[in-house]
Amino acid sequence: MSRPLKIMLVAAEASGDALGAGLAQALRNRLGEAVSFVGIGGPRMAAEGVVSPFDIAELSILGWIEGLRAYGMVRRRVRETAALAAAEQPDAVVLIDSWGFTIRVAEAIRAARPDVPLIKYVGPQVWASRPVRAKTLARTVDHLLALYSFDAPWFERAGLPTTVVGSSALHVDMDHADGAAFRARRGIAADAKLLLILPGSRPAEIARMTPVYEATVARLKAQDPTLDVAVAAAGTVSKDVIGRVSAWPFRVHLVDEAEKYDAMRAATAALATSGTVSTELALAGAPMVIAYKIGGLSYELMKRVVTAKHITLFNIAADQRIAPEFIQGEASVENLAGAVGRLLNDPEAAAEQARRQTAALDLMGRGGPDPSALAAEAVLRVIEAKAAR
Repeated sequence: MSRPLKIMLVAAEASGDALGAGLAQALRNRLGEAVSFVGIGGPRMAAEGVVSPFDIAELSILGWIEGLRAYGMVRRRVRETAALAAAEQPDAVVLIDSWGFTIRVAEAIRAARPDVPLIKYVGPQVWASRPVRAKTLARTVDHLLALYSFDAPWFERAGLPTTVVGSSALHVDMDHADGAAFRARRGIAADAKLLLILPGSRPAEIARMTPVYEATVARLKAQDPTLDVAVAAAGTVSKDVIGRVSAWPFRVHLVDEAEKYDAMRAATAALATSGTVSTELALAGAPMVIAYKIGGLSYELMKRVVTAKHITLFNIAADQRIAPEFIQGEASVENLAGAVGRLLNDPEAAAEQARRQTAALDLMGRGGPDPSALAAEAVLRVIEAKAAR
């Protein structure tokens, strides 16, 4: 009897952890006991049997300057990850999102084991900035699993075989999300205004955005003391979020991963740090305001290379600013409170924004096959093709 297929999965932040968990589950659904996993990931991948030798939270780095400061640590973790690949001898390595970390891991593994198939799951957003990364990726890995159809041409032109698998965020099952039950559990009246805040999934995001959100809520509650507020904490940073939010001088409903979708359904409006959570909020029908900040010098450097008009994916797909976005200096208390207040106090405007958000999801590919299953099929095809050479 041949040995089980061994797949190495590498993720460095919460969104990648979720993708890795979905892929592991899909591979196990197809192969059962004939597949095993090793790699780097967070709690969701751990639940699928991927036991990480270190905490990935330290790899969630924002901005170029912050990246330079963490360079020594990142290099050490790259070496450890490459050493894990050398020790475990996987049949394929899937490197999930997190460009700065995973491209270095890919290069290290490629140098040590040129024969092992390397698969990148989520490419860099070359349509927004630094298109040269498509060529870098093409000469480093064997295949790309892309989330959106508008990704593929950029990488195929560079000679990298690409499979569009779709975004798992577009396939979140909201059928069982129960906003009314969430409100009942928390003692929030059915007609009360509820603001849901999603501060991010990286330590730097939490540190930078939670003070702004606290001050924004303080202003909104000064205008309407009856406003209910909930804060959702991503699993990888939950302790940090809870510690910070527990010190806020007003009542806040803390929401864990298990209740997140119920809270999204329950929300009158949401205030979120930019990320895949914006797609989930749109699926839940929650009108939102998006904010984002990085270090000042990093932002000045980034402005020189970013060409995208928007940062929220459904805004990009629709090529219009459906959800308000406030970046860097624009992410002020005054701006955020004004935009959120409009959604809380104007039901017609909130409903119209929610409708337009939902329509934009169709442009992103909502309703297609399960992305994790497509990704699993693509991984197996790459392994088979490599073995046949």
